[in-house]
Amino acid sequence: MSAPRLSDRDPRVEPDELVGAMVPPPRFDTVRFATYLPNPDEPSQAAAVEACEAFAERVSAGERGWFGSLFRKSPQDKPGLYLDGGFGVGKTHLLASIWHAVPGPKSYGTFVELTNLVGALGFAEAVRRLSAHKLLAIDEFELDDPGDTMLVTRLIKELAAAGVAVAATSNTLPDKLGEGRFAAADFLREIQSMSAKFTVVRVDGPDYRHRGLPDAPEPMTDDELTARAEGTPGATLDDFAGLCARLARLHPSRYGRLLDGVTAVHLRGVAPAPDQAVALRLVALGDRLYDRDIPVAVSGAPLSELFTEEMLRGGYRKKYLRAVSRLVALSR
Repeated sequence: MSAPRLSDRDPRVEPDELVGAMVPPPRFDTVRFATYLPNPDEPSQAAAVEACEAFAERVSAGERGWFGSLFRKSPQDKPGLYLDGGFGVGKTHLLASIWHAVPGPKSYGTFVELTNLVGALGFAEAVRRLSAHKLLAIDEFELDDPGDTMLVTRLIKELAAAGVAVAATSNTLPDKLGEGRFAAADFLREIQSMSAKFTVVRVDGPDYRHRGLPDAPEPMTDDELTARAEGTPGATLDDFAGLCARLARLHPSRYGRLLDGVTAVHLRGVAPAPDQAVALRLVALGDRLYDRDIPVAVSGAPLSELFTEEMLRGGYRKKYLRAVSRLVALSR
């Protein structure tokens, strides 16, 4: 029997589901501060754990403790915590640990999911719902275009005024967001106003997903890939070009629902992304595959060649390197 295709699926997420669905992905269901293992050669990692624990304690202290902190002058008492660092250093682990440590109501989502929430509910309704929460955790924070910049800077301002704590992860310092992607200098005031609300915590170190591990396996032949997909219950098999075309017709916030019930993804005829739009969709899909710990097998080009050298020199370099890191880990 032929394996089903992801590109045949049509996932739907109703607006009323969106807030309730804002929880850490399955991979991070059980993570806690105690399960983060700092690299002894990278002192910033142990310091980051301490900073995150202290932040979670302040947020958990309740209305009096939290609002009191807003009026103290200590830079450690800013309404937001921003984890900055390279890929594979455990920032998402720490963000999910903050979320687990803080009592509800609370929300957790990727930057893409947050912007989609605002688009689906409308700005005022999104602010109303999120303002009732103690914490908003935002993974993969990035400003890719002027619209995102204006939307998110205003959202964070409104939520901070309502006493909501915001914790975020990113590969880019908050005052450098958008550089190399759009005319960020034109939005410098908005970006600086937002970044001033965060205490930045740096997390350094090598990518833990590849410490002492071999390179990605060689791509399979088409016949080997098909046989493996058809012999794996719950697996899917797609032509790479066809899946890329399908992703173009889906909002990235629906990519997670696209993978519901899937045990392994098989991609036939993988080739370098033809342009930036396709590449960024593949990044979003790779993040959702990683969140759900879904193995990936391919034929054609290896996953390490998914993004061209020109792309890796551009403004989205860090996103592409993170995607390669995660997809290669899944391919093992």
